[in-house]
Amino acid sequence: MALFDAFKSLFGPSRLNVASRFAIQREAISGTMSSFYVARDLKTNKTVGLKILDRQKAAVFEARFKNLKKPSEGEIAMRLRHPRIVETFEHGLTTDGSPYLVMEYLEGPDFNSLVIARSPVLQGRRAHFIRQAAEALAAVHAAGFIHRDVCPRNLMLTDKGRNLKLIDFGLTVPAEPPFMQPGNRTGTPNYMAPEIVRRRATDKRVDVFAFGATAYELCAFALPWPSGATGLAAMNHDKPPIDIRKHRPDLHPKLVAAIHACIEPELSRRCPSMEAFLQMIDGVETDTAE
Repeated sequence: MALFDAFKSLFGPSRLNVASRFAIQREAISGTMSSFYVARDLKTNKTVGLKILDRQKAAVFEARFKNLKKPSEGEIAMRLRHPRIVETFEHGLTTDGSPYLVMEYLEGPDFNSLVIARSPVLQGRRAHFIRQAAEALAAVHAAGFIHRDVCPRNLMLTDKGRNLKLIDFGLTVPAEPPFMQPGNRTGTPNYMAPEIVRRRATDKRVDVFAFGATAYELCAFALPWPSGATGLAAMNHDKPPIDIRKHRPDLHPKLVAAIHACIEPELSRRCPSMEAFLQMIDGVETDTAE
């Protein structure tokens, strides 16, 4: 055993043989940079989520941060421990060199599906879910990271519809000056802060903006600006948003003010943090005015 450990330390950690470790039950999602599977872990006999990244696409993304010592998605995910964040159990490389993550399996749909379906699950519970999403993002920021892809697709319904969890740290970067320089235009266009589009320096407030657009959509089933599938859609985000009360005149005034503070195009006027947002909605129990 000592000899084996010596060889292991010399050549690095062993690589994952997916076929021998997991019984794949189904492919849940196939994204632009990764595939996600529901699998039974043969080592623990538990159902887990298995995310396998496209090694070439992952390498291209990581090359953007050459010489910056950026932690991998797996390293970042393992450092995030919060009830509102998906738990990651392990990460590494498969036998073919593809990065992988093993995480808790979340049964519920994502919130993008709920918005598209105008799901009754949201009825009267939007403030509850929005508060939980804010708590999750506050935890990411407290850990020293910027999520960079906050949107309904990356919020999952859990616990038989009672709660949500934040997922997907594929675009997440440390909240440090080298990673906040102009030029990194990653993200989902409909939720992208104007400083990203205009190639300006960024900080955690890009997440605040994306969160505000997400909360707006959960409440209104519409976006604050005309939507689109490409980065051109985000070019409108430095203009005043559509007042959410045009869609939801019954929305709680505190929630209206807090959401609009998050999607303020002017950085100096934008809600400065998720903690500040949570303070703004303190006491709001439902999304409608009492």
